Amino acid sequence: MSFNLFLLIMLCIALLVILFLFTKLGRVREQLSVIEEALEDIKSGNLNRRMLTKKNDMTGKICYGINEIAMNSQTQLIRQKQSEQAYKRLMTSISHDVKTPLASLVGYLEAIECKIVAGEEKDEYVHVAFEKARYLKHFVENLFEWVKLDSGEQIFRFEVLDLNEVSRNIIADWISVLENSNFEYEFDIPETEYPMRIDVNAYSRTLNNLLQNALIHSKGNKVIFRISENDRQARIILEDNGKGISPGHLPHIFERMYQCDQSRSAKGNGLGLSIVKELVAAHKGTITAESTPDKGTIFTILLPKSL
Repeated sequence: MSFNLFLLIMLCIALLVILFLFTKLGRVREQLSVIEEALEDIKSGNLNRRMLTKKNDMTGKICYGINEIAMNSQTQLIRQKQSEQAYKRLMTSISHDVKTPLASLVGYLEAIECKIVAGEEKDEYVHVAFEKARYLKHFVENLFEWVKLDSGEQIFRFEVLDLNEVSRNIIADWISVLENSNFEYEFDIPETEYPMRIDVNAYSRTLNNLLQNALIHSKGNKVIFRISENDRQARIILEDNGKGISPGHLPHIFERMYQCDQSRSAKGNGLGLSIVKELVAAHKGTITAESTPDKGTIFTILLPKSL
């Protein structure tokens, strides 16, 4: 091969390389222009903007990264809007649950203060005002507890205790309440020890809320509380013989501010069961509800022995 032919071949190769590089450069410039346009679009608020790219494009990773950022931002924006809507609903519900009994309380107290009522009627007004004030106190306490749980600010103190003994102590305080409310009761708690790590205050609040829920909302006249245990977990069941919960309401009863019967708004605040769910979750447990209309409701808590 002559030297001149060799130079000609090398020149052709060099020209092909230069042509290839110019083609690549043109493609990169085109993509950079698209990237710049897409970034401006995303910056202006269009989070639906996506960039198409080929697998071998030099700017492929950049395009994929921009698409991922846009999708993540869009997801966060959706969550933020959902949170804002939930917050507005919460504020509306809280406003209603506070405003109604507060207005009623002020009305009763004004009647007493202005001496519009006297004698037995006055005593009745004082009693009603007291009940309204107690409801507001209970509502505010529940609200603050729920806020602490929801924000993760609730401090738990877990100790290794006998679950059965702790349960007996909690249930014992309810006997007189149930009897005064004409409720029959049946308690089945094992006599054997069952040590597990629990937060006494959280566990007490869980059982108290469930019993209070049965007492106020079940419209029944009997509750059954029983505990069964094995090597892995404890099963805690609270059952009533009340009117039950309709299938349409059942999936939502653990949601905050949810009330199955809006006409009972003066007797509940829709926070009790949502607090129960959070407290059970803090113990790494689960709570479920089964209900048959006109036959009753069964709440089942499963708590793992090892926390």
